[in-house]
Amino acid sequence: MPAKVAFARDVDEGLSKEQKTLPSRYFYDGTGSRLFQQIMELPEYYLTRCEQEVLTTNKQAMAALFARGSYFHLIDLGAGDALKTKVLLAELTQQKLAFDYVPVDISGDAMQQLSKSLHNEIPNLKVEAVVGEYFQSLDWLQENKSERKVVLFLGSNIGNFEEPESIRFLTSVRSYLQPGDQLLMGVDLRKDPEMILKAYDDASGITAAFNLNLLQRINKELGGDFNVNQFRHYAMYNPLEGVMRSFLISLSDQDVHIQGSNKTYHFNAWEAIHTENSHKYTIPQIKMLGQLCGFRIEKVFYDSKQLFADVLFAVDQ
Repeated sequence: MPAKVAFARDVDEGLSKEQKTLPSRYFYDGTGSRLFQQIMELPEYYLTRCEQEVLTTNKQAMAALFARGSYFHLIDLGAGDALKTKVLLAELTQQKLAFDYVPVDISGDAMQQLSKSLHNEIPNLKVEAVVGEYFQSLDWLQENKSERKVVLFLGSNIGNFEEPESIRFLTSVRSYLQPGDQLLMGVDLRKDPEMILKAYDDASGITAAFNLNLLQRINKELGGDFNVNQFRHYAMYNPLEGVMRSFLISLSDQDVHIQGSNKTYHFNAWEAIHTENSHKYTIPQIKMLGQLCGFRIEKVFYDSKQLFADVLFAVDQ
């Protein structure tokens, strides 16, 4: 299905629900990707700094665990600009390990920019970028099933799934892997609720612009007539569930027409569009999730304050 047709279908499906939703995977057009890069540099957004610390501090240990004496594919799901992954790429290259790099991202712009930057920074690295959603990229794994794989799923992207979705996703990934393959997954750990909330509702408004850009993308690509000024970003964290949720709130009674679906959608004043979840975990929760999906924890790597973890899962018989 063409990407624009799928986009229109998903938007129509979400806005036709009683509780309106929009899929967070559509955040990342060119503008959205640039805004997210700005978010990662915000003082409130601890996640990137923490995971960068984890990877920088433990890169040699990770490389040693990846090195099993045979050629492997390093598959980076949701690669983006691969800022953090480049720490590993440099270490793996320095150790002269035999591997290639397969970054996967829904943003074609991001993959073009990444391929160019890697060509300049690590010219001898073999790169095969894949543009598509996570599940589509698993077809690539299927075609290369017999070769060893180390899959990266960094940045706490697993937290964007509801629990049933995370189980389906990880079970699907596991079905394409063989004994000896590995999965390195970033997870944001539970912590002070105020710290979490500020990370998703920064004082400078970059996160708000990132959320609102989803409406601008609908206007641009699907012929929508959203008045973006009549919506605002709203974020809330539930410490009982460990879930950060983001919304777009309609500031007035209004109708929005989208040419791509040839439909008009009504919004009541203060009605919410749910745009994103971000789950926070404990390590026992992650261990149980891995076991449900056929993975065993091989090693847990933390930052110095144990705010974030990169969990290396092994695939056994």
